[in-house]
Amino acid sequence: MSFTILTVNTHKGFGFLNRRFILHELREAVRSVSADIVFLQEVMGEHELHSARVADWPEAPHYEFLADTLWKEFAYGRNAVYPEGHHGNALLSKFPIVSFENRDVSQSGREQRGLLHCVLRLPGDTLHAVCVHLGLAEAQRRREIELLCGLIDELPRGVPLLVAGDFNDWRLVAHSRLARCAGLHEVFVQAQGDAARTFPARWPLLKLDRIYVRNAAVHQPMVLPRQPWSHLSDHAPLAAQIEL
Repeated sequence: MSFTILTVNTHKGFGFLNRRFILHELREAVRSVSADIVFLQEVMGEHELHSARVADWPEAPHYEFLADTLWKEFAYGRNAVYPEGHHGNALLSKFPIVSFENRDVSQSGREQRGLLHCVLRLPGDTLHAVCVHLGLAEAQRRREIELLCGLIDELPRGVPLLVAGDFNDWRLVAHSRLARCAGLHEVFVQAQGDAARTFPARWPLLKLDRIYVRNAAVHQPMVLPRQPWSHLSDHAPLAAQIEL
């Protein structure tokens, strides 16, 4: 069983420095990868002010707009809630989503965060997928990783698992913690010896975005072109081929 996954921080549908609404271009770029499963972070569920002021703002939530007709299954976890609307993590899938849960890992006085855990039915197998967007502060991320490990500890040990998204882990401490507590291995580290540089997308310096796997026979990173991705978000996307 082989399939492709993609993870991308959508930056709420706006390009670099929030200067231009690029969701329509982002949808075409996401479709061009032909991924079977797409992990989305900072995806907009609703925004009353933007919907009234921004030309071409879709009527549907952004995750539904991105899913279009290519990904018939999707799940959304609302994390950040404010007077105008909300945004969070989402997962698009060509495979049936049997169930999903958005686990709140927010901490007092910090940004609202959640772990979107989905159970997918693949031909002859079950796959667990967790979409992640960790906080900006080191102490916050440390606690969020502990809660992620707790979630993973509840899952069956022999079932394939994917954990992907924006980890904001510029100090590169998540690798050892997730390997130790959950047996996870990062796809780019395993293949190339180091995590991929993804931020800022135009001149990538920091290795913030990750794809972790467990119980996958083969996991191979995919090279995506710099264009058009460099102006579609502040984060560069990551993609990988997974074989169970």
